[in-house]
Amino acid sequence: MKASSDNWVVRLNKVSHNFGARRVFSPLETSFQSGETGVVTGINGSGKSTLFRIIAGLLQPAGGSVDMLHGAESLDALARRAHIGYVSPDLTLYRELTGVENLQFFSELQGRELRKAELAELLTEVGLKGRGRDLVGSYSSGMRQRLKYAFALLNAPPILLLDEPTANLDIAGMEMVERIVARQREHPQGGITLIATNEPRELDWGDRLIRLERAE
Repeated sequence: MKASSDNWVVRLNKVSHNFGARRVFSPLETSFQSGETGVVTGINGSGKSTLFRIIAGLLQPAGGSVDMLHGAESLDALARRAHIGYVSPDLTLYRELTGVENLQFFSELQGRELRKAELAELLTEVGLKGRGRDLVGSYSSGMRQRLKYAFALLNAPPILLLDEPTANLDIAGMEMVERIVARQREHPQGGITLIATNEPRELDWGDRLIRLERAE
């Protein structure tokens, strides 16, 4: 594959993980490149969420390594976080803040300030137009999931990690996620989407399906 300044690669080099003496999943070796969507599936406890935390640089694998390459540049675990949008059940939203305040807080952690027009555009995109000034504590579970997408899309990241992507969403929300996944393929920097799911509908969203087996 020819290196390009706009080409991204996520490479898993015999990645494995343990919790104490229990192995979560066996060494995994695969790679994804710009324009690809990969789907990771497996029974509960097979390590899908754990694998995504490792890819995101939030958890050190017990074995192997993750390479994230942008052209010829290899990004370490800290540097790669600026290029990843992450939707996960583990993502904490602050219920005592409004939707807008949550987005402003997270954007400031990333070293930028969102303009009002950007906030309005994000909230409209995820179906929360007119609800940004409401406390997140008043949101339904589906609305909180939509706000997580607004957070994930803050910097138009080239890498999207979607763990249980349509959890708590209605039909319109599922269609929103499908649009985001489809658009990521056309990302100007060459987008990659990785999806962790057991939902039959979502298994068809990827170019490749990786099935994790729970280690005994």
